[in-house]
Amino acid sequence: MVRIIPMATSFRPSLSSFRISTCSRFGFPHSSFNLARTATSLHVGSAIPQSQIFGLSASKLLRGEGNVMGFNATGNFAQASTSAAPENVLEWVKKDKRRMLHVVYRVGDLDRTIKFYTECLGMKLLRKRDIPEERYTNAFLGYGPEDSHFVIELTYNYGVDKYDIGAGFGHFGIAVEDVTKTVDLIKAKGGKVTREPGPVKGGSTVIAFIEDPDGYKFELLERGPTPEPLCQVMLRVGDLDRAITFYEKAFGMELLRKRDNPEYKYTIAMMGYGPEDKSSVLELTYNYGVSEYEKGNGYAQIAIGTDDVYKTAEAIKLCGGKITREPGPLPGINTKITACLDPDGWKSVFVDNIDFLKELE
Repeated sequence: MVRIIPMATSFRPSLSSFRISTCSRFGFPHSSFNLARTATSLHVGSAIPQSQIFGLSASKLLRGEGNVMGFNATGNFAQASTSAAPENVLEWVKKDKRRMLHVVYRVGDLDRTIKFYTECLGMKLLRKRDIPEERYTNAFLGYGPEDSHFVIELTYNYGVDKYDIGAGFGHFGIAVEDVTKTVDLIKAKGGKVTREPGPVKGGSTVIAFIEDPDGYKFELLERGPTPEPLCQVMLRVGDLDRAITFYEKAFGMELLRKRDNPEYKYTIAMMGYGPEDKSSVLELTYNYGVSEYEKGNGYAQIAIGTDDVYKTAEAIKLCGGKITREPGPLPGINTKITACLDPDGWKSVFVDNIDFLKELE
């Protein structure tokens, strides 16, 4: 099924001893039911109250009030370690040590999902943590240690058994050596196959599509051994050129390739911090004539490592992004983070590399 070659042991931090949350932690609004924990919240040991993290009342943050949510937000950003000219900040982004750490989303039955991912997709349960006082449990799964691999963080909120995935999220990609064998295994385990194995339209790569028990789609791609089997996160965007420019300048990603498919009326762009066959990438998809998507409340965010959250936030603002959590340390653990939205409203969280390594210790 999935054959993994070892990752290099170079400096590649990841969120291995804490979690990052979206909704109530970083000011995303709750849906009609109470999503106690909607994505990833950085914490070690016990959870941190919302009001302590933001220094504002929790009710204000949950309603999205206050300048902390705005493009010109003030607060911790004033504590930035450096104040550089815009061109210098954007040049720094290109040299920053970054990699995709993990992707976060919500599921309705954690044990059921863990069973499917381990038995059908060959992942390992890396760790699991229950936080009863805040009514959520999370689990990290992947194909290697969190300090060197892109992994999945599942979040289960007590009492919530279903989420709206929306139309904006596309799929996750997993590289396997034999797509047909993997699909046969998934069928034998009762999994749902939505696209049988075969060459991709307009190409030769053998692929298949499946759905997990919560309806999240996975694309299986036939490839040789790779250090990063969890290889893609696909999101749909309303303006592809705008998105490419943003991720290049604000996130420091490289445009690895771009392919237009006029017959099927869509264009894709692969963005990342390394080649597709050796690292995880972000696949942006533009469907002709569609400028906006419903995002639902299932998919949450991607976490990315950085050497300086203050410069990162500055670059994001310069490139038209929206800061939803001003850069600065989290009370109690002093790990510096910042959170933002891209022009299409997709969320990402940046975590200080050195602080993260300290947390791992």
